[in-house]
Amino acid sequence: MKKVLLINASARTLNSKSRKLTEVFVEQWSAKNSDSVITYRELGNSNVPHITESWISAAFKPETQRSPEELEILSWSDSCIEELHDADIIVLGSPMYNWSIPSPLKAYIDQVLRFSKTFSIDRENAQHPYVGLLENKTLILMLSRGLGQYEPGEANEHMNFQNTYLKTVFNMMGVQNIHLVAVDGTAQEGEQLTKDIQLSHHRIKELIETGFV
Repeated sequence: MKKVLLINASARTLNSKSRKLTEVFVEQWSAKNSDSVITYRELGNSNVPHITESWISAAFKPETQRSPEELEILSWSDSCIEELHDADIIVLGSPMYNWSIPSPLKAYIDQVLRFSKTFSIDRENAQHPYVGLLENKTLILMLSRGLGQYEPGEANEHMNFQNTYLKTVFNMMGVQNIHLVAVDGTAQEGEQLTKDIQLSHHRIKELIETGFV
């Protein structure tokens, strides 16, 4: 039985293309894996806590030396990290905002990218010092973008700080098996957008059927 962690980062609840992708995933995944456990983490419409000086101080203390207040400060981070460790498959739905990611998603990443929790450092390896601690995970990025041409070799590749950043972060935490489903041109209604959405839904079905190989 696979455990799925589903994360939504869009500020929209209605007419969100990235949320529609995650909904399609849940529908198709549940149809083939009825005994699966799906955990939901809402970011786009939640007050995701930002890290503070107190948070940083607590995070870099040995756990046995933390005060009750410091343990409370880190409790949200600890809960999110536990979800990541527990999951076999991480499904992350996010729109592109200003060529990058929504601020709640960035705040979430700041909370879960923690030394000794999701990564460690190999000081003997100067070229590749980061050692990810999230093992045997699959990440599926389900992204939407107002325009298009953001993939390698395309006209707007240099402006893509969305999936390039997310892949880098999750690689650092140890996730190497990463798949991308994207809907481009969401700012332009029309036949092409309809076709792109249909293709993205087909891509989700293919991923599930092939087992994310």
